[in-house]
Amino acid sequence: MKQLVFIETGTGTDVHGQDINVAARRAVENALHYNSMPGIRNILPENNLSNMKVNVKLGLPMDHDRLDVEAVKGMIPYGTVTVELLDGGLATSSGIYLEDQNDKNDLMYIVNAVVEVGY
Repeated sequence: MKQLVFIETGTGTDVHGQDINVAARRAVENALHYNSMPGIRNILPENNLSNMKVNVKLGLPMDHDRLDVEAVKGMIPYGTVTVELLDGGLATSSGIYLEDQNDKNDLMYIVNAVVEVGY
């Protein structure tokens, strides 16, 4: 990325089910949900959204190998998207094991997301 323009942050949690994809998707949605970049087209090369570069960094507490990176990329509607998986986030007790919620144990997964936008 030649020029970083915007950084968005988010957090996502999967309280039951221990699915790293659910927590990661929620983290990226949280990062994107409260932002608008109305002037982004004006600063991109050729004023074209396809020239935007987006780098998604995810802090995962575990199960890096289970994350569907292509699904994360698919959440970003424009530009060239890269995804970095980092050690981070948190796995902590939810306080209860619920078999009917597909729990494997009592852990909840918390993922942090940073979405960097530029060109």
